[in-house]
Amino acid sequence: MSDRNLQGFAHVTLSWIQTQQIMDLAHVEELRVELDAGEAEAITLAIELDADLVLIDDHRGRIAASRLGLEITGILGIILVAQHRELIPAIKPIVDALIKQANFYMGSQLYAEILQSVDE
Repeated sequence: MSDRNLQGFAHVTLSWIQTQQIMDLAHVEELRVELDAGEAEAITLAIELDADLVLIDDHRGRIAASRLGLEITGILGIILVAQHRELIPAIKPIVDALIKQANFYMGSQLYAEILQSVDE
């Protein structure tokens, strides 16, 4: 991603976060026909690294990743795992913050199902 595309994003430096260069730029360009740059790059990198899981929330990105044989999860899946592992006490405040602060969209039915799945 160019610096121009990163405007407005906080730059986070944590020791456990690693950046990785994509080698197959042609594959990224193929995917760009149907996806945004972020999803195309995430999918290509997941393939290159033979990743166990790729984090994608975009609907079109999830379809493309599945079509290419990748296991996918989204931010809600990560939150559910964190709650299951008792890393967070509750998911509702986090999901509500995602909706309000990050303009994360989810339908009311999914919202209810997620909270119901953890008895919140």
